[in-house]
Amino acid sequence: MISLFSATPIEEAILRTLLYADVFHFPLTEAELHHFLIGCAADREAVRATLRDSVYLAQHITQVDGFWMLHGRAATCIGRRNREVASQKLLPAARFYGKLLAHLPFVRMVALTGALSMHNARDTQDDIDFLIVTAADRVWLARLLAVVVVRLARLRGVQLCPNYVLAETALAQDRQDVYMAHELAQMIPLAGQALYAAMRAANRWAAAFLPNAAAPFYNVVDSAPRGIGQHLQRLAERLLGGRLGTRLERWEAARKQRKFAAMQAQSGAAQMDAERAKGHFQDHGAWILEAYARNLAAYALSAPQAVATAPHT
Repeated sequence: MISLFSATPIEEAILRTLLYADVFHFPLTEAELHHFLIGCAADREAVRATLRDSVYLAQHITQVDGFWMLHGRAATCIGRRNREVASQKLLPAARFYGKLLAHLPFVRMVALTGALSMHNARDTQDDIDFLIVTAADRVWLARLLAVVVVRLARLRGVQLCPNYVLAETALAQDRQDVYMAHELAQMIPLAGQALYAAMRAANRWAAAFLPNAAAPFYNVVDSAPRGIGQHLQRLAERLLGGRLGTRLERWEAARKQRKFAAMQAQSGAAQMDAERAKGHFQDHGAWILEAYARNLAAYALSAPQAVATAPHT
């Protein structure tokens, strides 16, 4: 869609952000739009003023019931509200199981990821996705223990998906694009928030895509082990910290790497090594970026690159 008016960096950034959200049929509030603004550093008032006054944006976007979206996408508001209701019903379970996972031996951080981290769960049966960070040399043992929690949760009708487990020595992400920047920015650290800050610091490149999203959009109380929970975790780690733990780690790593070898060879997203157990055999990032590229092309916009700075209003 060709515009009749030239755009400022913040105007293009707002449109780029809504085009990304549209891939997920997810209209944005003003607060979300500001926080996840792609490719432009701007304060909240600058975003508000641009939304209110921009002739360029008025050609392309609209506001309905407090949500911003592309013209012709008002129906996405209904889906957004329904998914918010479903998400609110799932979040207590996510917090409960996130805390339980955080108390497992060698677990150092648990973060809620995926659709639920944006309050965009499809329904109350949707998967609850977690990223887990472990102590060094205990990725596979910690993942094995997490699978026990997954199976217990399944007995209660709760679908847990700890689909990315990595060591605290592997916080930096090889993939550096707007999709991964969004994944880092939208995750909710349920436990180990200091390590989450270290993960963000290890991936400073993400600020080039989402400069306003330095902190989590949703803040929750840190559920890292304390008191008796911390003592029990440390006791279990002492029992599994020596030869027995090392043997179990190597056995589980070899077993799973054999099992998933063929699938990993066909997937550009899966990672199976000593520091990472990432089971994304379907590369969601690829199709998301392809859909986003089509959206950008329809509005004659280039892909986001360097950060611009919006003038203060």
